[in-house]
Amino acid sequence: MSLAERSVRTSLSLLGILYASVLFAGFLTPYAPTQQNLRPFVYRLVSDPRSFGEYGEDRRTIYPIRFLVRGAPYRIGGMFESNIHLFGFDEPAKVFLFGSDGYGRDLYSRLLYGGQISLAAGLLAASLALGLGVVVGGLAGFYGGWVDETFMRFAELFLALPWLYLLLAVRTSLPLHIDPAQAFLLLVIVLGLVGWARPARLIRGIVLSGKLREHVLAARAFGASDMYLLRRQVLPQAAGVVLAQLAVLIPQYILAEVTLSFFGLGVGEPVPSWGNMLAAAQRYEVLTTYWWMFLPAIALSTVSLLYYVLANALHQQMMVLSS
Repeated sequence: MSLAERSVRTSLSLLGILYASVLFAGFLTPYAPTQQNLRPFVYRLVSDPRSFGEYGEDRRTIYPIRFLVRGAPYRIGGMFESNIHLFGFDEPAKVFLFGSDGYGRDLYSRLLYGGQISLAAGLLAASLALGLGVVVGGLAGFYGGWVDETFMRFAELFLALPWLYLLLAVRTSLPLHIDPAQAFLLLVIVLGLVGWARPARLIRGIVLSGKLREHVLAARAFGASDMYLLRRQVLPQAAGVVLAQLAVLIPQYILAEVTLSFFGLGVGEPVPSWGNMLAAAQRYEVLTTYWWMFLPAIALSTVSLLYYVLANALHQQMMVLSS
């Protein structure tokens, strides 16, 4: 097995574990992401009989960790409802594996639930942008002429615009206070519509060369229709580029969602997103003291690194196959 193949398998395995973790966030976390714990758990204080005026913790009551316990209800994939959690404690004991935020909410629970928003937004927006890019680039490269000129001029316009400022301009022109589900769909649509130009140019180049190959010309001579040639003969040649582009675009759109939510233009509180969780880091006391509030940034960096390793490995495999 080559190094590129091992990199692909390792990256896909780790990404699969990560996506499975956020998909089953309700089962893996002990609390709901919006549950506030304003009174922290401490052991009862008792006086020390050996010294006057001093107190110590009464640890005679043991709070064991329990597995497969019932707790706050949740949905898996938005369809299956359950209230079984992997672990938990008897009240009044509480556990915060990654600490808590300023409202007493479990950061571990919010990190996994926030991953549902950020990772899903990146995956869906990249799929939308790539789907539009395949359609536009395929038609432009296959038909050429005025179709190619029109589509490519629009693509150049989108490429010339700075994507971050374009996203901010489009998002700020829309209503700010909307339902979290509507905000999520709005983010996906806006990100997908902004980022189709670069994939379209890549697909166009492959189609321009692919439509002149001998097997495509032979199929056309036997009476194959344009849509058949494009769908069955030409576009499959771009499958490797499409997969590599998907691996490159997903982390970019995850970062775009995090950026918009960080500035308050994405999914808002109390629904967690890696972006609005990082917004707390704007405060000085968080920067200097509460290091665990930067865990969403560490998660974002890890996901981006895995995707870029995957994209690089896919690119290397394509170079080997084409040589």
